[in-house]
Amino acid sequence: MFIVENYGLAIALCVITMLCWGSWANTTKLTTKTWRFELFYWDYGWGILISVLLLAFTLGSNGSAGRPFLADFNQADTSSLLSALAGGIIFNLANILLVAAINIAGMSVAFPVGIGIALVLGVLVNYISNPQGDPMLIFGGVALIALAIILNARAYQKLQKNSATKVTQKGLILSVVSGCLMGLFYKYVADSMAPDFSAPVAGKLTPYTALVVFAVGVVASSFLFNTIQMKKPFTGTPVSFSDYFKGKFKDHLVGILGGLIWCIGMSFNILASGKASPAISYGLGQGATVVAAIWGIYIWKEFAMAPKGTKPLLNLMLLLYIAGLTLLILSK
Repeated sequence: MFIVENYGLAIALCVITMLCWGSWANTTKLTTKTWRFELFYWDYGWGILISVLLLAFTLGSNGSAGRPFLADFNQADTSSLLSALAGGIIFNLANILLVAAINIAGMSVAFPVGIGIALVLGVLVNYISNPQGDPMLIFGGVALIALAIILNARAYQKLQKNSATKVTQKGLILSVVSGCLMGLFYKYVADSMAPDFSAPVAGKLTPYTALVVFAVGVVASSFLFNTIQMKKPFTGTPVSFSDYFKGKFKDHLVGILGGLIWCIGMSFNILASGKASPAISYGLGQGATVVAAIWGIYIWKEFAMAPKGTKPLLNLMLLLYIAGLTLLILSK
């Protein structure tokens, strides 16, 4: 199987993760106006599963390193499989809440708040589990990112005061809950794998097997989480499964594309974690917040109606994020 063998390549893959994780949500804006995000989410999940299966039977089944996908799956112990599966279930609940928050509050709010909290919590949890890198630089970077989250929340408050429709707090609350859950899922996936990808451990998973089991957890749990969301949506009227099958080909394709983009980021991030450490790899990947905020602020104009004084807050928020991510890169 293909593995990452040097730190420079690991950082490059984390940067690609950042771009993918910060951009996939744009696909929710490319569907037709009648296509609800609850329906979009089914195709998003299938896109993730299809992507990891393709990787598992190509990069994960060829080469001299590690174990081929099928052989690795057959030797895996129950605890490793359940750990990767739990990671997929926790991520899925967090991500459904995040997509709902994007629908209500916009990308420039949901991502910096939700994913920012996930970054802080995720780095802390993964560092405690697998301490690698300079803790002063790691937690210094996390502190700067935490400050950026506070500034973004303040900018959102300013936008609310200036809004004629008085945006509700629901989007912000969903972002916070999503972030708390999102900060936990990665540890379960990391725990299912051997620390050194080039030296397989009996019972533990290779990155490719872990990703497949993770994706199964995402799709399987959608039949519970997304079905509930369809019947009792956060906004709008309920939708049915018959509505899903009435969707246009473009709508289904866009959902699969969203899953593909996110999954490329996740796959590269997991592969990079063997060299960069789970804490650093996850922290850098969640720099997606900067990418998403740029999309929301400058492309989708989500703060176009904000009062004076908001733009400097947003610019400072982005600078703090970038500074925090730089410290994470330098920590190892």
